[in-house]
Amino acid sequence: MVATQIVARGVFHRRVLAALAAVPRHWFVPATLADAAHDDVPLPVGCGQTISQPFMVALMTAALEPRRGDRVLEIGTGSGYQTAILARLVRRVYTVERIPELARSAERRLAALALANVEFRVGDGTLGWPEEAPFDAILVTAAAPGIPEPLAAQLAAGGRIAVPVGDLALQQLVVGVRGPRGLDLREAGGCRFVPLIGRHAFHDRP
Repeated sequence: MVATQIVARGVFHRRVLAALAAVPRHWFVPATLADAAHDDVPLPVGCGQTISQPFMVALMTAALEPRRGDRVLEIGTGSGYQTAILARLVRRVYTVERIPELARSAERRLAALALANVEFRVGDGTLGWPEEAPFDAILVTAAAPGIPEPLAAQLAAGGRIAVPVGDLALQQLVVGVRGPRGLDLREAGGCRFVPLIGRHAFHDRP
């Protein structure tokens, strides 16, 4: 998976590749889809949510330039796969999921992998986690019409953020770095994610 789907498509971040090789992706999909777990496609994980394709996980993670001492906020825990990748790369991950069932199952999976540097919260991810801010990096794993202001406000100076931005049909992965004048933004390619539901994104499930 790492060699043929990720390195071959231009992601070379050594630590990110090692994390992807170490985390058993088939643990994070329904048993009926285990044979497809390493295909480069998104897969359903229940509750109307998906696990992103491996390439997109690699691209978004590498865009954050994760460092061992970082404190990272993840919005949209889902199955916990992206959470597990981050947990192997940084000091602590704070992850917010609005669906309790998904949050509970993700927490069990990460415990089974002995990844103890993750804090879980059930709630509106567009509000972030203000009590633990500022964060060195923020990763949003669902599509928003723009970068939610509370998340931008919780980013540390020099911090990095990656958000799929657009409508419900197609988005651009937007990557930002907080500079002295605000966020310096760039587009990192087209993508398609489930919608981010919350006060500062899409308000109702489509």
